[in-house]
Amino acid sequence: MNQSLSLNLYATPPHDCSYLPDRRATTVFIDPYFPKDKELHGTLLQRGFRRSGDYVYRPLCKDCQACISVRVPVNSFQPRRSQKRVWKKNQDLTVNATSNKFKPAHFDLYCRYLASRHKGGNMENPTSKDYMDFLTSSWSETIFYEFWLQKQLLGIAVIDPVEDALSAVYTFFDPDYAERSLGVYAILWEIELAKQIKLEWLYLGFWIKECQKMSYKTEYQPLEFYDGQQWQLFKRTDE
Repeated sequence: MNQSLSLNLYATPPHDCSYLPDRRATTVFIDPYFPKDKELHGTLLQRGFRRSGDYVYRPLCKDCQACISVRVPVNSFQPRRSQKRVWKKNQDLTVNATSNKFKPAHFDLYCRYLASRHKGGNMENPTSKDYMDFLTSSWSETIFYEFWLQKQLLGIAVIDPVEDALSAVYTFFDPDYAERSLGVYAILWEIELAKQIKLEWLYLGFWIKECQKMSYKTEYQPLEFYDGQQWQLFKRTDE
């Protein structure tokens, strides 16, 4: 990692937090015009940043530090009993790597997922441009992994590979197959993929203890968190 990295950062004005309704948030972005590539992306992931579309960002809120960057050290990951059951349940699925080009079947599945899981939210009723602007970028090496049950497309895991890790950008799946816990399976599959191709980490984005949609990430242990200076081992307090 380039320890002397120096980039311009741009901060948004304080705005309503999209995760915690009683909070105000400020987001800092890497200069959108600075050339980015896989190497720089990996460096920024190591410093707690996250990609959304062409933008790389992290929260920098004055009175709140609830958003914490987390990653799984894949070679020491130990699945829980419930995760082992999910893994076993989905062994009849096949996974195909595809390009990050627009595909109507992917978009249809994405819209169905949002209508089921994020009804009334700011992501509901996306256009095809919204979809592509969110998940892909002009500079990242993004891969869409399809999860198939025979001829039925059940889910998509969107992943950015970098030099020593995978970054889980987003996962969406068929809401009619909720009993399969496809979101859990996708993360387990990504951990296994990272192991197979000799990578060290799977980045899961931000963990937010008080937000149910983001708190699940502590189920993947061991887990490391970024404290603003270095990565540390996360210690569960509920066991």
